[in-house]
Amino acid sequence: MPSFRDFALPDLGEGLTEGEILAWFVKPGDEVTLNQPIVEVETAKAAVEIPSPHAGVVSALHCAVGDTVDVGTPIITFDVDPGGAAAPAVDLTTSEASIRGGDLVPSEPGITGSPAPKAGSEEKIQILVGSGVKASKLTRRARVSAEPKPPAESNGEPARRPARVSAAGVGAHAERLADVHALAKPPVRKLARDLGVDLQVIGGTGPDGTVTRSDVQAAAAGGAAGVRRVAPAPDFDPATREQRVPIKGVRKLTAEAMVASAFTAPHVTDFITVDVTPMMELVTRLREHPDFAGVKVSPLLLVARALILAVEHFPMVNSAWDDDAQEIVVKGYVNLGIAAATPRGLIVPNIKDAARLSLPELAREMQTLTEVARAGHTAPADMARGTITITNVGVFGVDSGTPILNPGETAILCLGVVRDTPWVHEGQIAIRKVTQLALSFDHRIVDGQLGSEFLADLAGMLADPWRLVNWRSQ
Repeated sequence: MPSFRDFALPDLGEGLTEGEILAWFVKPGDEVTLNQPIVEVETAKAAVEIPSPHAGVVSALHCAVGDTVDVGTPIITFDVDPGGAAAPAVDLTTSEASIRGGDLVPSEPGITGSPAPKAGSEEKIQILVGSGVKASKLTRRARVSAEPKPPAESNGEPARRPARVSAAGVGAHAERLADVHALAKPPVRKLARDLGVDLQVIGGTGPDGTVTRSDVQAAAAGGAAGVRRVAPAPDFDPATREQRVPIKGVRKLTAEAMVASAFTAPHVTDFITVDVTPMMELVTRLREHPDFAGVKVSPLLLVARALILAVEHFPMVNSAWDDDAQEIVVKGYVNLGIAAATPRGLIVPNIKDAARLSLPELAREMQTLTEVARAGHTAPADMARGTITITNVGVFGVDSGTPILNPGETAILCLGVVRDTPWVHEGQIAIRKVTQLALSFDHRIVDGQLGSEFLADLAGMLADPWRLVNWRSQ
């Protein structure tokens, strides 16, 4: 006899309560193995691939791409005894028996794909990580159709409907999202970047259109590797010439965190302009050093190293305000956050215990962190427990800024662009490499003197960067 097992959306960490289905990697009738990736879900922090908890055959998918579902809501049913009678597939778009008034129907023996018991049932829902099931009854939110029913008529004419698009459909974000949503594993994405292949212009030959290593290599060699992906054109309402972008996922969490930070911690920002010509000369030399073979060396690497050493000199900057306990918590470790702009919004993954890393190790960790973030696969745990952050606006050609603190942290450093600038050097006007640093800090913990001394110490190390080079041979 067939044996059906429902799998509910798990708590993917940090108490997350919902997720949006980005892509299914399986369909009804597919045979899956244990821990095979089956679905990609975007939470408020990152896009995560979820592995299969069972081996067997997919009986039904209970959520479609674009649905936002609560943690604890069944999303897929497996037949773990496929040797029995074949299980009929359930089509989400046509099956009305599985949804009544937005609530999931009870699970009954012998009914294929019945998602879950109603609230109050004694049957327990198995959660992969944590236990973040909401106390309310389990419901699935209605999916916003691509062609919703027109609003009620007014004066005999249909009411206009405001244009709604995803965050990815606006401006330049459309092209970048097409790359993120192209199905490809992080190693394949890295290979594509190394070979200069744009994932937007190749189609995948793997399962469900997944781009494989062979596809990328064929595209790099000039072979035909699929059809061109076309980024969605902006869909403006012809009446208002406006778009409405849903606030959800990473962007929603970022907005909530920034508002909480801005109105909780009193921000102060100090600025300093630095001649970093010696730092840029050192960057050039490090790129040729064998310890850094195969890894990107940029000014940000040395700025990160200087920040770590400055924290050792001024540990109070690497702390947190505990309002409940009425204590300042000074951290004896540096979990270095690197703000990363991604098509899904701003995220701040951090390098755990960065002070323990040699300079080449730090370079490799920063490169991996950036690649994973841009691919949209940063795990929630990689964004937790940060202690101090760097944001690099210089990559956009911007001189400086007044960054907002990452919630729970006391300081954030902003690195501006390095420019050729007329500068007084050894009593003469010369063209030097100059940048500006800005340090925002929580004035409850860091006063003006401490903040200024910390920033001056950091700037001094960039002006004389050989103090930073103390890596051990690999």
